[in-house]
Order: sequence, then C-alpha cells, then structure tokens
Amino acid sequence: MKKLMMTAVLAVGTLLAQVSANVEGFWTTIDDSTGEAKSVVQVYKHNGKVYGRVVQLLKNKNATAKIPGNPSTLGLDIIWDLEKDGDEYNGGKVLDPEKGSVYRCSMWRDGDTLKMRGKLGIFFRTQTWQKNTTFKPAGNAVPVPKIPKVD
Repeated sequence: MKKLMMTAVLAVGTLLAQVSANVEGFWTTIDDSTGEAKSVVQVYKHNGKVYGRVVQLLKNKNATAKIPGNPSTLGLDIIWDLEKDGDEYNGGKVLDPEKGSVYRCSMWRDGDTLKMRGKLGIFFRTQTWQKNTTFKPAGNAVPVPKIPKVD
C-alpha cells in the first residue's frame, strides 16, 4: 500500500511540474518603461522547438520592426529555436522589434507568468509576461515558424 501511495504522489508531482513548465499559450508582454500591456505573443512548439509570434498589438497597432523591409510587428516571429532544458527553454534567439536587435534567450514559467531573458555577452534583461486568458485566435491552426531575416 505504501508503494502505491508513493507512486501516486510521484506521478502527481511529475504531472504538476510538467504543467508548470509548459510555456505554450498566449502571453501579454509588458512595456519595461511604462508597465503597460504592449502586445500578445503566442508561444508555440514546432518540431520540438519553441517559437513566439506577435498575434495582437495593444499599444502601437501600426508598429513596424526595425529590420530589413520594416515588416509589421503584428504576425512577426520574435522568438525562435528554444529547446527544453529541464524547467527552462534555452539556446534560442529573441528579436527586439523596436531596436532590430537579436539576442540569445531563455525562458521559463513561474506560475501564471513567463520569464523571458535576452542575453548579450555577460549582460541580460529579463521581462515578465502575464498569462493571457482573454485573447481568442481567429482559427485553430498551429503556426509554422517564419524566422525574420535580420542582419
């Protein structure tokens, strides 16, 4: 009976850890300087890697990325090639569309928040994104990555 109880406790613990580590879904990004909601990013998996696409702009609805061709920020993949590493996702890139800069990145789940860290050498900046439960996508299709061309 003790073995059965211990197995059940371990199974529930493992399941809870997997749920808390899941980064897929819709996340509201927060402006670092104003604290206001800025956009909604869909974090999704494709072929075992994690990507993130801007699916709604909340502040500047006509924002363009400062990358070649100045594409609209809406619909732009700003995160690509992250791979699971324990409770974190590492090894990918994140694009700051306002600056046109690409950084190494990592992300991890912390309750109903997502921590997104951009890294340049020994320097880094971490943003906290909020779980978005109100955004409703137009369709059910899972995105296919479209990594932007950056210099």
